[in-house]
Amino acid sequence: EERLRNLQQRLGVPFDGSRVDHQDALKLLWRLAYPNRELPPLKSELWKDMGWQGPDPSTDFRGGGFISLENLIFFAKKYPESFQRLLHKQDGNRADWEYPFAVAGINISFMLTQMLDLQSGKPSSLAGIRFLKLLGEDEMAFDDLYCVAFQMMDAQWLVKRASYMEFNDVLKSTRTQLERELSLEDVSSVKDLPAYNLLR
Repeated sequence: EERLRNLQQRLGVPFDGSRVDHQDALKLLWRLAYPNRELPPLKSELWKDMGWQGPDPSTDFRGGGFISLENLIFFAKKYPESFQRLLHKQDGNRADWEYPFAVAGINISFMLTQMLDLQSGKPSSLAGIRFLKLLGEDEMAFDDLYCVAFQMMDAQWLVKRASYMEFNDVLKSTRTQLERELSLEDVSSVKDLPAYNLLR
């Protein structure tokens, strides 16, 4: 219950571009994504390289909140190889019109929050109830699940040969697949999910 409360507190923090700790987190994400490139100012066209929609990343957080930035940083630190492959779109034949990496990440955080029913006091959806078990095993279960979901979304994107107009459809089918995997009998941690094997 304490872990759920902590997670719900994290979910309640909006991204605030005027907060120094939030600015520092954005800068950290850039350094993790591009270790050999110079850090741009907080407003710069260069942010678009990472898949922000405009020169000011702080305008893209609408539904995602600060946790979606924490999720991206967690992904970059824990699974750097997968993170870099997705950031640079290295797998498969890609569409001419690709999904923007960072904005996709924010959408995935938001989708997980809804799917796991985390806005209500206690999750009542099947996926949410199963997730509570995972959270009992691992405090960072939400962040780990996020990495699995991002990798899964990219795999679906390639299978469907999707382009940006179909992003929402791909996100929906990712959610469906994730719900299916969470409902499997022998899943007691995120690492037990079949899709976890996609991460490196």
